[in-house]
Amino acid sequence: MRVLVIEDDSETAGYIAKGLGEHGFTVDVAADGKQGLVQALDGGYDVAVVDRMLPGLDGVALVEALRKAGQDTPVLFLSAMGAVQDRVAGLKGGGDDYLVKPFAFSELLARIEALTRRGGGAPRETTLRVGDLVMDLLSREVSRAGRPIALQPREFRLLEYLMRHAGRVVTRTMLLEQVWDYHFDPQSNVIDVHVSRLRQKIDRDFETPLLHTVRGAGYSLRAPV
Repeated sequence: MRVLVIEDDSETAGYIAKGLGEHGFTVDVAADGKQGLVQALDGGYDVAVVDRMLPGLDGVALVEALRKAGQDTPVLFLSAMGAVQDRVAGLKGGGDDYLVKPFAFSELLARIEALTRRGGGAPRETTLRVGDLVMDLLSREVSRAGRPIALQPREFRLLEYLMRHAGRVVTRTMLLEQVWDYHFDPQSNVIDVHVSRLRQKIDRDFETPLLHTVRGAGYSLRAPV
């Protein structure tokens, strides 16, 4: 599955590319509108993620040119321009979806997966399961043994990462970088607090625990044998 990210902010582009790469996507990045249009016109992409404010050629003009050329690659606008008129302009300009910055990576991933299905691409995983724990990435609903579990956005991202790495030890550094986007240790108990809250929600009322602390290493979410 190929994704083209057209984003002039290198940190944001790198964050998206790294995250999508970890989920099995092949990602190309263009840093300005003109280069992005050239790459998009070459075709072969399942989805394009396009910023609105780009040097050289703005995002809406880029997508309009893409559509005039007969290119029907699904486009997700990703922009800090979040007013209603901005979103309407993006969709009328040929965009298929619109996500406002700042954004949660899990939502970006879910929207890209929805666009690949809508565009006829190969279906991608939209449900994660570990034992009787189920996460729907599209509706953002979580349940265990059929009982719904209400999670805060950060708790959802934390659980999603743990479920994608089920059966493996996830270190503190991995969580800081992938869930909190910290590339340094803030020397706080933020992870411990969130893991404790998450454990209370997914394990407290159930006989068999799923979330385990691995002393000196990190955490592991695993189904009972």
